[in-house]
Amino acid sequence: MNPILVVAEHRKQVLADVSLQALSKGRELASQTGASLLAVVIGKNATEYAKELAKWADTALAIENERLEQSLAEPYQKVLSAIVRERKPEIILMGHSSFGMDLAPSLAVELGAPLATDCVDISIEDDTVQVKRSIYNGKVQAVYSFAPDSTAVITARVGQFVIEEGKRQGHIEEMSFPLDEFGYKRFEGYTKQEAGGVDITKAEVLVSVGRGIKEQKNIEMAEKLAEVLGGVVSCSRPVVDYGWLSPEHQVGLSGKTVSPKLYLALGISGAFQHVVGMKSSRMIVAINQDARAPIFDVADYGVAGDIFKILPELTKKIAELKG
Repeated sequence: MNPILVVAEHRKQVLADVSLQALSKGRELASQTGASLLAVVIGKNATEYAKELAKWADTALAIENERLEQSLAEPYQKVLSAIVRERKPEIILMGHSSFGMDLAPSLAVELGAPLATDCVDISIEDDTVQVKRSIYNGKVQAVYSFAPDSTAVITARVGQFVIEEGKRQGHIEEMSFPLDEFGYKRFEGYTKQEAGGVDITKAEVLVSVGRGIKEQKNIEMAEKLAEVLGGVVSCSRPVVDYGWLSPEHQVGLSGKTVSPKLYLALGISGAFQHVVGMKSSRMIVAINQDARAPIFDVADYGVAGDIFKILPELTKKIAELKG
């Protein structure tokens, strides 16, 4: 099988988490099929990024460019199109980030390659690349197959794939490529997050509240539990609709996709719009008074009971154990 190529992006001198998620999935596919895994990174300090990428990839290609402190789609496209024509990868995989959404369609058009975006799963069956995508607002999971002997351009949903520990010592290959002109776009800067803002996509523990919390003042109970667990409070859509928490806390189809080590769902029924945003969590624990709630179908552990009785006791016990 031809190589699998993962495109790595970097932000603020750090490799983006979604690139490591894509790299972990690429490693899984490569191990299953016997294909080699290539990772490509362009920019200032590309060789340093390549050292990290080599923990997963068989070969990490580093294209140094002092002018590229942040990832830009146009120079990446120039480099990737040349690499793809030379190495003919089976899959070109990148994150479905703003960078990936900018790069992938344009690259696919230039290469004349098929494109699948925002994929929630990727597999190879009988030498055929298949992807799974959510359609009809997440109500249906559709599976698509790529024609044989084609290079598939794929973007992976942010937070969908778990970052597995990289245990390889791949080869680092430094490449030179003429990039005198970057195109008509340029990087201007980052918009600072509001003071007190949270990024639930980076939290290892999420204590998530739903309609079952009943009142805004009751969210304080979840906050206390999150504090003893070293986590962050998140929520389902109704909590945002009621104005009890800001949209940055929302998990789900119209919110954010998360994959923490622990996801604790409190009073969340488990509608598919919410589940698609958190089902890749390492461990899901649900507490809901309704024993038939759909959230129990995806939970690793579940308690059918009153969250207002369980939460204070759970918080107390955890505090004692830590204490």
